[in-house]
Amino acid sequence: MIQILQKRPPALTLRAGHLARQLIAEQGLQPDQVDMIPGAAGGPKGIGIQGLDQAIFGEFLPQSAQRRTLIGSSIGSWRFASILAWGAKAGTERLADLYTNLSFHKKMSRQDVSHVCRDMLLNLIDGKAQQLVDHPDYHLTVLSVKAQHIFQSDRALALLASVAGIVSGNALARKHNRLFMQRVISQPAQGNQFQVQDDFFTHYHALTPDNVTSWLMASASIPGVMSAIRDIPEAPGSYRDGGLIDYHIDLPFQSQGLVLYPHFTDSITPGWFDKMLKHRKANPDNHARTLLISPSAEYLQSLPLGRLPDRKDFNLKGMDQAQRIQLWKQCIAESQRLGDEFLELVEKQCLPEVLQPL
Repeated sequence: MIQILQKRPPALTLRAGHLARQLIAEQGLQPDQVDMIPGAAGGPKGIGIQGLDQAIFGEFLPQSAQRRTLIGSSIGSWRFASILAWGAKAGTERLADLYTNLSFHKKMSRQDVSHVCRDMLLNLIDGKAQQLVDHPDYHLTVLSVKAQHIFQSDRALALLASVAGIVSGNALARKHNRLFMQRVISQPAQGNQFQVQDDFFTHYHALTPDNVTSWLMASASIPGVMSAIRDIPEAPGSYRDGGLIDYHIDLPFQSQGLVLYPHFTDSITPGWFDKMLKHRKANPDNHARTLLISPSAEYLQSLPLGRLPDRKDFNLKGMDQAQRIQLWKQCIAESQRLGDEFLELVEKQCLPEVLQPL
């Protein structure tokens, strides 16, 4: 009897802008092409691509030593912080372990949730603040939001009114969000500075060992779930999750080569409130040099949850803490397939055969 072996469906989906496709067609994918790496907001989905992060930061990029810009929003900035602090393997494993073993319940106050998350961040960094700022290989750029007017308040009525105003204004155009929030970019004073000119007013702050924890905390402080971050040195105001404006980081990257984007989905949604607007797409000009690498639909369907870990799992009906932890660990372990497939594609240089337009 002849046994027919069925080939496993691809674990990755690769999409690229037109300049990225042209460069890869001419030269293949080389580590020295990569000068920028974005990291999106998205909660625990970010730890669901651990294997891809380990392959990119642990094996691919070190083949060409150069200083690269990391641009992270919310969990994206925490992923990068973990790697800069402890290295690709140890750092991402530390982040996944800390995040997976968090415990929340529905009656927790915003202050309680903030306290739990701050403890997690302190354990993640654990004395490595200087290394995050002065890392020889990476320029860490952290995105957050400065709340305006009543959106500065953590009171329920003010938050509800703010969100209602943001949703209604955003339905007309993204630029109306600036009535309630402004972008904040925090980065080390040395090195090439990441700058943005668009419809949002952008504040720039120097990232230092004394404030890096506060800016990372601000970048992940979800309104209504966590308290706004205040009392940051030399930055008066109330600061919130960077994903509100820059959910998947649809920004004009100043790349001279490739923007390598390990992501948890194969599309780019500009802001968090754009998730409900199917017509709101990323600007293709921003991503002409972007190579977006994400789990394939077939890979996601093969996972125990049929998807990556999600914040809703903490309070999902019918799933207790022990079950959630077990399922998350299985999802994270499976992500090694993502990294293995990426490295195989690079080794064989067959990317042009699988690249799709972004």
